[in-house]
Amino acid sequence: MAADAQVRVLVVDDSAFMRGALARMISSEPDLQVAATACCAPDALEKIASLDPDVVTLDVAMPGLDGLGTLRRIMEQFPRPVIMVSAATEKDAETTFSALSAGAFDYVPKQLSATSLDIVHIRSDLISKIRAAAQLRRSHSGDTQTSRPLQKGVPTDETLSSAPRVVAIGVSTGGPKALEQILPRLPMHLPIPILIVQHMPPGFTAPFAERLNKLCAIDVREATHREPLTPGVAYVAPAGTHMRVARRMSDSSPIITLSREPADAIHVPSVDVLMKTVAAIFKNRSMGIIMTGMGSDGSEGIAAIFRQGGLTIGQDEASCAVFGMPRVCAELGVLSRMVSLSQIPTQILHATRRHRRP
Repeated sequence: MAADAQVRVLVVDDSAFMRGALARMISSEPDLQVAATACCAPDALEKIASLDPDVVTLDVAMPGLDGLGTLRRIMEQFPRPVIMVSAATEKDAETTFSALSAGAFDYVPKQLSATSLDIVHIRSDLISKIRAAAQLRRSHSGDTQTSRPLQKGVPTDETLSSAPRVVAIGVSTGGPKALEQILPRLPMHLPIPILIVQHMPPGFTAPFAERLNKLCAIDVREATHREPLTPGVAYVAPAGTHMRVARRMSDSSPIITLSREPADAIHVPSVDVLMKTVAAIFKNRSMGIIMTGMGSDGSEGIAAIFRQGGLTIGQDEASCAVFGMPRVCAELGVLSRMVSLSQIPTQILHATRRHRRP
């Protein structure tokens, strides 16, 4: 990539070690450039004003004005993609989710130690999210043209004669904010359970489920092994474990199972792992929803639900933070329809009412 097309990044962290480590990771990529580093909020705001970086990485915990306060200033004065760099503690996780609600593009976790960094883990995550953030900014400014792929073999409402008995949602980058916008719109007495795979590092899913539970009329909880599926409850897959559905031996009622296998999956938990079991257990009484995120996780699972005659929904490009996972599903022709984020609750309620037979 030509030098003038490089993505320019401002690294903000109060730790000199972290600033250096993050800057080295970013600079190692030919299409990325560290425009500058900053150690505190005033320094960051001054450099954003003078250097106009494409993307900002921002430490959550800083002395003085913290990461959340700094983010709000950035969004008010110099709006652009900001990636929060957060420790995986309960306090920092809650601040991170507040930052996502306040406009942050995404986040990456870091080790608590100021003298060590899990570079192998954080590097690929950081680089991919910086690139996605820059792509979003350029597409919004008109620098990049995107086209929506055509779908094939889309079933009509008439072919979807059975009400779903479960909803499986797969989401990644941009997901926390998106889920906060749709789940609170579902009624307390929702007649079906919801299973959610949101790509997150360990330490984040429990606080995230608790946060959603406070916002929603339905119950939201982090899933536990072998618990039964209950209508009106949304289950968030714990980070580091795959979530599946199975039949209980005693009475064949559906339950959740958790496992670390396959351990070599790109994402743990995996949307594909969940949705394939949903398709196998519930067949045409399944509903799969694929939302904002990078990569292709969920495409095989959505395809499995689609082949069983279930309802498959994709979030549209305009409302996605990253139109990656839905794009792959659309290109495969395995989406019943593609809708905006704001329409997803309506789609869930319509499916449970429209197709229910007396």
